[in-house]
Amino acid sequence: MAWFKIIQIKDIPKMGSRKVIIEDDEIAIFKTNDGSIFAVNNICPHKGGKLTEGLVHEHIITCPMHNTNIDMKTGKSINENYPCINIYETKIEKDNLYLKWEK
Repeated sequence: MAWFKIIQIKDIPKMGSRKVIIEDDEIAIFKTNDGSIFAVNNICPHKGGKLTEGLVHEHIITCPMHNTNIDMKTGKSINENYPCINIYETKIEKDNLYLKWEK
């Protein structure tokens, strides 16, 4: 297990995202309107859509390929039976976002 310094919090727009790659995995970092930060697998498990291209609302991301809503707190699709996405633990220190990485 390791913590990776990812980005400064100010560089993630509210209701927006940033993509990072660690080893072979794409990870999407989201900031909600209330300033909450979520880190999830960037690839939708249903059709492979890039979640960083989706819509952020509250703690939900909507896949840009098929409009499935995914709860970023749990990684589960809402009202549909699709596989979960991975969620990652984050922490903030001195305005920098760190991501806990375990392979």
